[in-house]
Amino acid sequence: CASCGIGGVDDIKLKKCTACFLVRYCSVKCQKDHRPKHKRECKMRAAELRDEILFRRPESHLHGDCPICCILLELDDRKSFMMTCCGKTICGGCAYANQMRKAKHLCPFCRQATPETQEEGKQLLMRRVEANDPAATYQAGVICSKEGDYKG
Repeated sequence: CASCGIGGVDDIKLKKCTACFLVRYCSVKCQKDHRPKHKRECKMRAAELRDEILFRRPESHLHGDCPICCILLELDDRKSFMMTCCGKTICGGCAYANQMRKAKHLCPFCRQATPETQEEGKQLLMRRVEANDPAATYQAGVICSKEGDYKG
């Protein structure tokens, strides 16, 4: 216990300070008695913990990761590409690397032939929309928005 010095044994369970998690107390009385000594250090540690949580890089976000290189996809839709054959969204780097390879007319994820024309691509996309694929539905909305077709 940070206040009275009792060690934690089987019959006495010490409880952590809920703000900073650094010190332990055997009772509420000990916690209240020790509070004036601990208050300043506790506030500093609590602020550090809050900053760690706030500024930690997210593990993922709304667009997810590129299924090929596992890097977070850019929030800017112009820097990622949805493959209409498999419905996977890949980053610009993987799309560029695929263009540089000999098999540039194959999807880098599923290895299926990519559509020859935009019309074929739209048909594949609409097939995925009809199958209730959320990524395809989102992509169809983006395309309609770019074309100025707000009624779908």
